[in-house]
Amino acid sequence: MSNRYMDEYRAKLTTPEEAVKAVKSGDWVDYGCNQGFPVLLDEALSKRKDELHDVNIRGLLLDRPIQAVLCDPEQEHFRYNCWHMIGSERKLSDKGLCHFIPMLFRYLPTYYRRYLTVNVAMLAVTPMDRHGNFNFSFNNSNARAVFDVADIIILEVDENLPRVPGFQNTINISEVDMVVEGPHEPLKEVFTQPPSEVDLQIANLLIPRIENGSCIQLGVGALPDTVGTLIAESDLKDLGIHSELVVNAHLEMAKAGKITNSNKKGLFRGKSVFGLGYGTRELYDWLADNETVVNAPMDFVNDPKVIADIDNFVSINSAIAVDLYGQVSSESAGARHISGTGGQLDFLNGAFDSPTGASYICFTSTYKDRQGNVHSRFVPTFNGDIVTDPRSQTQYLVTEYGIENLAGASVWERAEKIVNLCHPDFREELIRSAEELKIWRRTNRLR
Repeated sequence: MSNRYMDEYRAKLTTPEEAVKAVKSGDWVDYGCNQGFPVLLDEALSKRKDELHDVNIRGLLLDRPIQAVLCDPEQEHFRYNCWHMIGSERKLSDKGLCHFIPMLFRYLPTYYRRYLTVNVAMLAVTPMDRHGNFNFSFNNSNARAVFDVADIIILEVDENLPRVPGFQNTINISEVDMVVEGPHEPLKEVFTQPPSEVDLQIANLLIPRIENGSCIQLGVGALPDTVGTLIAESDLKDLGIHSELVVNAHLEMAKAGKITNSNKKGLFRGKSVFGLGYGTRELYDWLADNETVVNAPMDFVNDPKVIADIDNFVSINSAIAVDLYGQVSSESAGARHISGTGGQLDFLNGAFDSPTGASYICFTSTYKDRQGNVHSRFVPTFNGDIVTDPRSQTQYLVTEYGIENLAGASVWERAEKIVNLCHPDFREELIRSAEELKIWRRTNRLR
């Protein structure tokens, strides 16, 4: 490594406690996303609680305890704002300690570059390489955009983060104000949940729709994971990956020899493209120094024009509820926030614009509440639920009762298709609601 880079590194190296002195009352601080969460800096910042007021923190997919939030339940000193929630953030939201920021993932870098203030940016990165660069590992997303507008940049070196190839996924020591080091816990792992019988039914309906040479996007959840696992066990071949998240099921497909990316064009032929890695240690090890993967920013990965240019693009996502008009809610249960819009709508748009593409929203027709009561995921109309996909953008819906294409369908045709996807125990009730809404015809047919 060049002495020049090491000299600059040593000059900027400091303790977390010293680094967070850069934060002032009223500042906007960015914590990055996913495994880029700066654990040491967060803990140091939390200890300054009594010195600071009205500090806003932004982040997303931070599934570890956020000490700056937990130390201040009254939110007089720190307020956490989140672009997309998982696990611990959802629990904070239930307590009023996490405030959602609506967004489309493809626009996230643009929000920063055009509209947002970042007084202090903090992100965990890989150790510096011999060229003086720190890699964002598998946490690209919007990191480069945050750094491009930040007044002060503090990097936290996480010795566990692997280097992952990509673009707009590094920052040079010359751009950095401070660097901190310290021991970190092993990377948090996300394991695939065993599929239910209904999950397998739905996945088996979908697999015959996928062709050799397809490019696969998988969302988060048991159903996308199940579809990916069955793809790995199928006879399909020469598949590609272009996905907001690369998940465990993608790894299973790669291990089974299904992934070649041979149907892609130009620079990304032979490359699996993604914005974030989300899975097990085995997945992270597969991404490390893997020249067949590209970790790219979300304004590229989720750009519908980029997606539409990929032949046989297949987008597979999940939902919480669907109404009779074909509106899809994938981010809230009533007014309770669960996750976020993320990139689901981006991929719906891109897959639809691909002449040979298709987008599938897959979900079980029913669910059980904590008391064991069974409810339908189909509702007449939403009442406080956040609409993730408007009815004008919904294409294929998939439950254990079949697959229906809503594209171009009138409201009465949609009602018929949706009732056919509903569990039989709830169909009559849904038909009565459709009649009250004047979107049910006497000639409508049930399978």
